[in-house]
Amino acid sequence: MNNIFKIVRESIIQAIQQLVGNKLRSFLSLLGITIGIFCIIGVLSAVDSLEDNVRSSVEKLGNDVLFIDKFSWTEDPGANYFKIMRRPNIDFEDYEAMDERLRTAEMVAFQVGIGSRTVKWRNNSVSGPYLFTGTEEIVPVLSMEVEKGRFFSSSEYRYGSNKVVIGSVVAEELFGQVDPIGKIVKVNGRKMEVVGVFEKSGDSIININNVDEALFVPYNFAKKIANLKQNSLFGSGSLMIKGREGIPIEEVKAEVTGALRSHRRLQPTEESNFAINQMSILSNLLDGFFNVLNLVGMVIGGFAIFVGMFSVANIMFVSVKERTRIIGVKKALGAKQWIILAEFLIEAVILCIIGGLVGLVFIALILMILSEVINFDMYLSVANIFWGIGLSIFIGVLSGMIPALRASAMDPVDAMRS
Repeated sequence: MNNIFKIVRESIIQAIQQLVGNKLRSFLSLLGITIGIFCIIGVLSAVDSLEDNVRSSVEKLGNDVLFIDKFSWTEDPGANYFKIMRRPNIDFEDYEAMDERLRTAEMVAFQVGIGSRTVKWRNNSVSGPYLFTGTEEIVPVLSMEVEKGRFFSSSEYRYGSNKVVIGSVVAEELFGQVDPIGKIVKVNGRKMEVVGVFEKSGDSIININNVDEALFVPYNFAKKIANLKQNSLFGSGSLMIKGREGIPIEEVKAEVTGALRSHRRLQPTEESNFAINQMSILSNLLDGFFNVLNLVGMVIGGFAIFVGMFSVANIMFVSVKERTRIIGVKKALGAKQWIILAEFLIEAVILCIIGGLVGLVFIALILMILSEVINFDMYLSVANIFWGIGLSIFIGVLSGMIPALRASAMDPVDAMRS
């Protein structure tokens, strides 16, 4: 055991001496390892960050929520324009039927988009906020949170009071530092009282419920100010159905399909004129994109590592040549072949680990800077750090094996004479 520790210690010292004594040669040789680890682990870290963001978006709404729309999220509307246009919009009658018939659903919610509007307060105005409305259940189903104020009360929903909850961006642009709660705003000439401000949605990649630039009014009030049955390519309405706890989502989907087909009086041979979507659909569509990114990072990093591996092997061949007499003396004094072999292998591994650690440090710094610049959480995980170190060790063994074998096979007499 003492011999092993001694070999490791001497190998580390010799690796450091190689770096210090031949700075330019060592820098150029380890540059390939650094770039390779940077490319591979950098891409893996970026993809992991993207995936975590997507998964957290899905988990926020839950995998037990179905979205009933006029078109499928995986369908190209342009390719089936006329077929989709012939489909009826998802409307309030569909909501009432599903709310009454479904037994596997915990809640059924309905929302409908009205369109972009201009909102005014005193001399300030904001153009472009999206006005939408929905039923009471939309709040818990979509996990909508209010940062200031409150949501509408049941009586305000029922009687269609002229209340509005606004997005955080709208509140900031319209009111600045003024508290918006209780203020009267005008939307297309209609007066509305601000009762709440939505919590900031954030920068999730998949954010089906981004309300930062939105205005939300009670459904019965929206009927007074807009035509909620307008027809369009994408349809103006959507149902959200949250399954009961413990019931498989496929069972909920099957009941929804049967109940909505029955409500719309579709014959068994007729195709469904609606689509059932899930957040996992978007997540699965991005899986292929993530796999391509990983592959690109592997290919680019692989070339850099391939070059770096030969560079480290070159260092080790030079090191063996420079220490030929020392190797002969060690073998003459009784050093076994495995000791010489291990000494040079460990030295090669140490050199590659140093190059890999430099690459990991660069990754951590760049991801930290990117997180601040693009306001998107990117990080270097512990798993990817171990992947980087493990890959560096593997490269070190490969690049150092032939020089180490040559050193361990030297004849002690010939080595001392050289």
